[in-house]
Parts: sequence; C-alpha cells; structure tokens
Amino acid sequence: MSDKVVVLNGEKVNYDGRIDYSVLAREVTVYEDTREADILERIQGYRIVVTKEMPLKREIIEQFPESVALICEAGTGYNNIDLDAARAKGIQVCNIPAYSSSRVAHTAIMMLLNLSSSMQKQMSMLARGDKCNFTKCLQVDHVEVNGKTLGIIGAGNIGREVIKIGKALGMNILIYTRTPGTDEEGVRYTTFEEVMKNSDYVSLHCPLTPQTKHIINQEALELMKPSAFLINTSRGALVDEKALIQALQEQKIAGAGLDVQETEPPAEDNPLYNLENVILTPHMGWKGLETRERLVQILKDNIQGFLSGNPQNIVA
Repeated sequence: MSDKVVVLNGEKVNYDGRIDYSVLAREVTVYEDTREADILERIQGYRIVVTKEMPLKREIIEQFPESVALICEAGTGYNNIDLDAARAKGIQVCNIPAYSSSRVAHTAIMMLLNLSSSMQKQMSMLARGDKCNFTKCLQVDHVEVNGKTLGIIGAGNIGREVIKIGKALGMNILIYTRTPGTDEEGVRYTTFEEVMKNSDYVSLHCPLTPQTKHIINQEALELMKPSAFLINTSRGALVDEKALIQALQEQKIAGAGLDVQETEPPAEDNPLYNLENVILTPHMGWKGLETRERLVQILKDNIQGFLSGNPQNIVA
C-alpha cells in the first residue's frame, strides 16, 4: 500500500525550521504553503494529504484524485474541512485532538493570572515611562484568584486541564458543556446563562461549529459582571469581535485575554491592539517546540495506524 504523503502548508507548524516531517512516511513531500488554486495539482498521486487549518471546501474535495484515501488535519479543530464531501468521496479524515491540551490550558491560566494583576496595564505604563506603580501606591487592580469563580464553556481535553489548574488555585468552577458531568466539591455543571452571570473569569474551550459561532455575542456579554474577564484560547469566531470591542471600550466587562481572533492576524487598525484592558497574543497556545514535536509524532501515529488498518482519531 502506498504511503506517499504530501504536506500542503508545512510552514504553519514548521515556521522556525525545527520540525522534521520526514518521519511521517517513506516518501514525504512538503510545501511551505499552498494556494487553493494549486491544491489539486499538488495532491496528484498522493495517498495521504496533511494540512493545518487550511480550508478544504466541498468543491475542492469533490475533485480529489482517486489516490487520496486520508486527509490529516494537523490540529484539534477540523471545521475547515468539509467532512460530508470527504465521506462522499470515501476519504477518511483524522485530527489530533489532544496534542496541545496542556500548553493551551497554561496559556489560558497565564491570561487569567495576568489579568488579575493588571499586568498588561503595568507593562504599558512602563513602556511609556510611567513608573508611578513604584513611586506611589499601586495604581492598578491586583486581586487574588483563590475564591473567585472560573466559568468554563466546553469541557473537552483543554477545558478539563483548565478546570484542574483552576481547582489547584482554589477557584470555584462553573461549567457549561454539551455533556454535563458529575458535580463535585467546588465544581458544578450548569447553564450557559449562569456561567456568564456568575463567573469572574469566563474561559472558552469549545469547538467552532455553526451552533457555537458567536456564542459570545452582545447578549452574552451583557450577562457578565462589569468586573469579569473573558478568555479565549479556542477559536476566534466563538466571539462576536465587534460586540466584544464595544463591551471593552464601554467597560461593560473588565477585560479580555485573546490568543485567537476572528481574523488572524487582526487587521492593522483593529482596536484590540491598543485597548489597555486586553491581552492579545498571536494564537501561540500550540506553537511551543515541544507541542509541535508532539503534534508530528501523533500525526505519524495516525498515518501508521491508517496504513496498518488501525486508524486513529478518525472524525470522518
């Protein structure tokens, strides 16, 4: 059975040249990036196609050559791939659901701790030469997180990691998820509305689907406390960015930590860059070297499992 693999946008993971794709199979071709117009030409004769967050629309998949039997999404989310079209073509699709769980969870907690200490405001003050936090009383908010309420939207692999760390920090946990679990001391499953109303920090960890797009909209933001913070390390489009910017500008919520944005990178004139109550990072949660090396190892396992007749992490 052919194990020819083509990686269509390898630079997305190997942006620093430290990742070795050659371990995936005996014959691997890697393109740094691929325009939509070049996809069909580049996959001719290959059995396995690897992409990272690259849109594969129905009209493209319908034209895939007969050689293609597996599409590997080199990440957790697969909303970029038309699964129905892949099924219709008899092409299996797999993803890597847990490779970055710990690191993304740590990013969410980093946001939480920095927001609780107004760290972005302190750094901004120093950057403009304002040292009054040193020469006067502390001029910014600095609060304990123990005893505060952490709201979790989506309790998959990453959400559960954040819950674990939140508990270790002495936080009370409220969870909204499609499949509620069992309540325990300090952890309670409840409604979306209650999470939004009663949380001091709301952290998003659900996949992007038609049902979850803009789950955080104007109405949801209006439920939050004026002292509460929103954290998103999942998918940018979970949040209606215009509504969030307005809520931040009008101080309807205290601030936000955003590792993902609705458009990545944000436009040059996006107000999020300059809002003092926002921590903005470039979708870095999964980009650590150890995390990317784990990604490639699991990708290799997926491919070898497929070739041996024991496919792993199949989503379609």
